[in-house]
Amino acid sequence: MRRTPWRQSGNRGESAVSEFEEDFASMFEASLKAKRIEKGQTIEGTIVGFGHETAFVNVGSKGEAMIEVAELKNDDGVLEVAIGDTIKALVISTTGGIMLSRRLARGAATDKQLESAYEAGLPVEGKVEREVKGGYEIKIGRSRGFCPFSQIDTVRGTDPAQHIGRVYPFRITEYKENGRNLIVSRRALLEVEQRAQAVELRKAIVPGAILTGRIASVPAFGAFVELGAGIQGLLHVSEMAWSRVTDPAALFKPGEEITVKVLRVDEATEKIALGLRQLLADPWEAVGATYALGQVKTGRVTRVTDFGAFVELEPGIEALAHVSTFPPTGHSKGWAKLVAPGTTASFEILNLDLDKKRIGVAMVEEGATRAAGSTAQTGVVPGARRTGKVERHESFGIFVFLAPGRTGLMPWSETGVSREADAAKLFPVGTDVEVVVLEVDPAGRRIRVSHKAVIDAREADVVREYSQREDAAQAQGQGFGSSLGDKLRGALNPADR
Repeated sequence: MRRTPWRQSGNRGESAVSEFEEDFASMFEASLKAKRIEKGQTIEGTIVGFGHETAFVNVGSKGEAMIEVAELKNDDGVLEVAIGDTIKALVISTTGGIMLSRRLARGAATDKQLESAYEAGLPVEGKVEREVKGGYEIKIGRSRGFCPFSQIDTVRGTDPAQHIGRVYPFRITEYKENGRNLIVSRRALLEVEQRAQAVELRKAIVPGAILTGRIASVPAFGAFVELGAGIQGLLHVSEMAWSRVTDPAALFKPGEEITVKVLRVDEATEKIALGLRQLLADPWEAVGATYALGQVKTGRVTRVTDFGAFVELEPGIEALAHVSTFPPTGHSKGWAKLVAPGTTASFEILNLDLDKKRIGVAMVEEGATRAAGSTAQTGVVPGARRTGKVERHESFGIFVFLAPGRTGLMPWSETGVSREADAAKLFPVGTDVEVVVLEVDPAGRRIRVSHKAVIDAREADVVREYSQREDAAQAQGQGFGSSLGDKLRGALNPADR
């Protein structure tokens, strides 16, 4: 359209009319240019203002367009743009003004719009119709696309059925045969959102924080938890529960929601350690009130090591039955046959360390009961005469197993044999030996025993019995004709008679 030239005049009214004509002509020309914008065209513009439901976009010489404010918000309802920001959008209508969209609605998508969305990288809405080989069939407008399993979500291993019937935004990654062959990806759009959200989310991921996430995968050593924005943390198997977990897959499935506590964050590697048992009551808090020395508890053997067997007394409370608490068998690791993993038996509590969360136990006969106390309940007290089993030989003596958790030392001087004798033949490991308890420390952990004292006691018994017989014989006028010494030697050595 030809513009009316502005003419300078002394008449103020004539000048105002000329300016009005100039403005009207400019707007009319802009409106004509705007009408030349075609539906389905991709354009760029700058946000210049916000209404209640609509934002205004300056598209340059083409005029001003509008776009719904809802399309400028993320999934959390937070506005992603501000006045002055540039956006790229698709023209969805030119009737009554230019209407833009950043997300092509699935019901309004034409072939030309799909092609424009592909070229501009704009999302299009699609409905997941059904599962097909390798992925999903997606309905977009009058077209059908294919989304591989790996491109439907950022979390791997989710149940395919959970996506059927859902409407998602997709990005067209391949456009072939005039739209008859479409490959789409939802994951591509999610990753863009995640990168934008990751910076803010990491500010909230600090030690001590309690967060909600989804199980991403469950390897043998734990579970990876998706915390959002593509950020994952590891929930190690040791942090899942207070009791020992052997199969994480039995507890968690991919896609499940879970609340966890952040334990550690490695800023250099961006690795995040998570915990679940920290949100549960610690069973050790009640141990001091419910457990006592000498108690007998039923436990289940969870694992066997070279130094003993671990026993679960209750979920989260595990004790150690040290190898020294088992009777010697004379065979290497012969004790382990008594406590195969899974074995349920009775165990006596030998020691408690609440600070270190340690309990020492010893396996006892089924049905055995003992009150809290020291060695008095086992009969291991000074002067007691007991039969034990040879546990091992050392250069300074022999260790003798007396009772679970009660092992005594028999010095060579207390064996009743010379140092030159072959101890391995006289006291083989695993054989019974009768001893007298000489000393026991107050804690009952250091015990000294003697086999020589048994020999001496036997001799004393023989002498005493003989003396009693002699006294009786003399009282009846018998026993004359031999010395007392000869009679004693005969009594102690009957083979010499």
